[in-house]
Amino acid sequence: MQTTAGRLARLGFADGARAERLLDELGPEAVGDVGLLDRLLATADPDLALTSLSRLAERDPGVLGALRADPVLRARLLGVLGVSAALGDHVVRHPEHLRLLEDGTGHAARPTDRELREELTAAVSPVSAVSALSAGPHDHRAALDALRVAYRGRLLHLAARDVMGESAFAETAAELSDLAGAALDAALVIARAEVPGADDVRLAVIGMGKCGARELNYVSDVDVIFVAEPRADADEAKALRVATRLAQAMMRACSESTPEGALWEVDAGLRPEGRMGPLVRTLDSHLTYYRRWAKTWEFQALLKARPVAGDLELGEEYVAAVNELVWQAAARDNFVEDVQAMRRRVEARVAATVRTGDAERQIKLGPGGLRDIEFAVQLLQLVHGRTDPLLRRRATLSALAALSRGGYVGREDAKALAEAYTFLRRVEHLIQLHRLRRTHVVPSEIADLRRIGRGLGMTSDPVGEFTTTWKRHALEARRLHEKLFYRPLLQAVARLPETETRLSTAAATARLEALGYTDAEGALRHIAALTSGVSRRAAIQRTLLPVMLGWFADAPDPDAGLLGFRQISDKLGATPWYLRLLRDETAVAERLARLLGTSRYVTGLLLHAPEAVAILGSDTELAVRPAEALAGEAAAAVGRHGENAETAVAAVRALRRRELLRTACADLAGLIDIERVGQALSALNDVTVQAALDAAINKVSVDRREPPPTRIAVIAMGRLGGMESSYASDADVMFVHAPLPGAADREAALAAHAVAEELRRLLALQAPDPPLLVDAGLRPEGRQGPLVRTIASYKAYYDRWSSHWEAQALLRARFCAGDARLGAEFIEMIDPVRYPADGIPADAVREIRKLKARMEAERLPRGADPALHTKLGRGGLSDVEWVAQLIQLRHAGAVPALRTTRTLDTLRAAVAEGLLASEDEAALDRAWRFASRIRDAIMLVRGRAADMIPTAVKERALIAQALGYPPDGSEDFIEDYRRISRRARAVVERVFYDD
Repeated sequence: MQTTAGRLARLGFADGARAERLLDELGPEAVGDVGLLDRLLATADPDLALTSLSRLAERDPGVLGALRADPVLRARLLGVLGVSAALGDHVVRHPEHLRLLEDGTGHAARPTDRELREELTAAVSPVSAVSALSAGPHDHRAALDALRVAYRGRLLHLAARDVMGESAFAETAAELSDLAGAALDAALVIARAEVPGADDVRLAVIGMGKCGARELNYVSDVDVIFVAEPRADADEAKALRVATRLAQAMMRACSESTPEGALWEVDAGLRPEGRMGPLVRTLDSHLTYYRRWAKTWEFQALLKARPVAGDLELGEEYVAAVNELVWQAAARDNFVEDVQAMRRRVEARVAATVRTGDAERQIKLGPGGLRDIEFAVQLLQLVHGRTDPLLRRRATLSALAALSRGGYVGREDAKALAEAYTFLRRVEHLIQLHRLRRTHVVPSEIADLRRIGRGLGMTSDPVGEFTTTWKRHALEARRLHEKLFYRPLLQAVARLPETETRLSTAAATARLEALGYTDAEGALRHIAALTSGVSRRAAIQRTLLPVMLGWFADAPDPDAGLLGFRQISDKLGATPWYLRLLRDETAVAERLARLLGTSRYVTGLLLHAPEAVAILGSDTELAVRPAEALAGEAAAAVGRHGENAETAVAAVRALRRRELLRTACADLAGLIDIERVGQALSALNDVTVQAALDAAINKVSVDRREPPPTRIAVIAMGRLGGMESSYASDADVMFVHAPLPGAADREAALAAHAVAEELRRLLALQAPDPPLLVDAGLRPEGRQGPLVRTIASYKAYYDRWSSHWEAQALLRARFCAGDARLGAEFIEMIDPVRYPADGIPADAVREIRKLKARMEAERLPRGADPALHTKLGRGGLSDVEWVAQLIQLRHAGAVPALRTTRTLDTLRAAVAEGLLASEDEAALDRAWRFASRIRDAIMLVRGRAADMIPTAVKERALIAQALGYPPDGSEDFIEDYRRISRRARAVVERVFYDD
């Protein structure tokens, strides 16, 4: 015979015995109330609902009669008790709120935004009025409690209608947002009662994020921005101080914990300058910031901005003003890439901070989660909303519908995304309602999953059905998100005429000739080699090539681009990821085509490391790596190969090749300027020299069967010392050593010399990598002098024999490798030489000027046009650098700011110290940058170095295009260089040669 407890368990209670006991405690009327039992069993969690009902009946015995008399009240109350233990606690504390669920006002209709504001403001106004007259802690606390009670009463009302299906998801989210706005208004009433002078300022609260979009969760931080304006005749600074106090008090009124709990955190972190910026600004201050300083993510955030509390008229002015900026954000440089980078940072942060199990259970930030959908929709809105006002909507679902109607998202894709988004948001609501806690993680306990599944209407197998549906929606959302967000909406081939989608021989010939390939027959051979056959590889190439031929044609040298593409494809074509990457990531294929058609230098690097193609898909991958990271990798390579110095340096040179490629690609893509290029190349050379020094010391130690009895430091000179290396630069250095205590001077010197020679040999070995020749020609006595000296020897030389040009050369000296303490000692020793306390004397200045004039006359190559030689020509690099160095020699002894090895830093410091006019510095800076860019472009385009701008028209055109000029911009390029260098030379004549 089945017991009552067993029957209750079979009907749906998890703990039949406990359910029997609780029903008995409710009395015989409850036990015999079939309607009550049926309603309990229909809830998401019958045990939870019965527990809360038992507590409520104990507090208010009349509740059972009310439930029998009002079926609507019974359904709503038990429904919400079955999903939310927290709201059950609230009803037990405040049984008077049962009236909000009664069927006496047209099914307790949804309140309007105005009704919510009036109700919550009325709840705090009497208390606040008292507080304004005699502000006491008890009155303030009473106001906070009143706000929380009124808020949760309305939350109870909404949750009950939500659970019963009387409120659709979009309506629920909108009402939650309205309720939050009403709470903010009521909190502002409390704040005004405690802040003197509150009437002198207008304060608008702008809802951001989900609050602004009217798609708020049950429990969420409320993101806001504050805007203030003084009222008539009020002082602005004072008004802003008052507004700031008001905002702070309002935020506390919401977040402060009382016996009635807290509402939620008010987060103003989306304001200009974030948490480092002022909490409150005027409208003009906001607009000034957004026009001058705002980043892409800030415009993305502003897409959701909506006035929610305070002075709504001022809030509308704010939103109208910023909207003009928001919808132009897509025109900003690298806008789409910035948004994608933000998304990847979010994913990386989740992976780093959330436990592995939780990451997969995240419905907001996890794969296929809410953030995936929201980011995809926002990106499409901002990209297309610039020209289509119908897309300018705050809420995700309404924006998605508009994108579908406009044809920006396929109808079926939009439908699937909307279904996934709505499902995930409903799950999020059920998870948060249980304890009224901010969480986005699907629980793992079976009882919790059962409650969620039943709350979604899944009754036959709530756990299994919910889990399956959740995973399906997440997978679909992820698939659609990747399609819409990461990949182009249209395959590039769709941009070609239909006749060009197939590459017949005749069509290919006509196409190549039209595109400007100079060797059409050679190009056809490359195309035939890439596309012939029935393999999957050939099929993908046939899809790619019609598009890539157009991209090659847009590059300076289409023939070189196609040839390089064939060579790299031959090396990587059998690698599964290579063609898939080019097919699926259009940005990679387009960037590769541009690079191969522009730079023989990059092509050569890729041919020796073709797998590096993978870095082209991301600007982040092309970012210059920190020197510390490179140094660690190089040191690990040397350590890994132990005593085999040649193998160790080969590994380091491979690292250098990879980083040269990264820098060259970033340079050609315009991601870094010439000053940063020089710094990156110099830092890379430092790392290479350090690793080669380590390997050389290991080799010498093995040969000598003991470590060298001396410390060694390498001092960078020339462009390396100035952190201004080019792609073709040698490493100008000097070697210094210091014998260890007790070591014989001769033995130490021989060991140091052996290390220096071994370092030079290792870096000069024949290899496929670009060489780094170590040149020690700037040492005392030049190539006739010792390769390595002690500090004492250097000092003796400089004190007795050095000339002014050697002091000038030392202006570039800095430590770059080896023993850092020894390097610092050397720098300290040479400072008085290169920075004489009283500056160099007048006769030395005259000598330097004569030397410069003689160099101009003698060192310029025969037949070279002085106006087009970027190094020694008029207004070229030498001119600018000698101006900077003469200023240092004359003034750095007294002006520490001039003590730098870098040319542009010297010029900027000279302006700051009043030693150079700002307009002169600007002319010199422009000339130095342009000449440096040209020298690097020559190396990148030709694959070999030169200082002279080519006279051949075609070669000059290639370099001009690499510098960003249009195909017909070669003459503009030359005219620009002549003009810029001419202006710089005029400055040199006046500043360098005149007293």
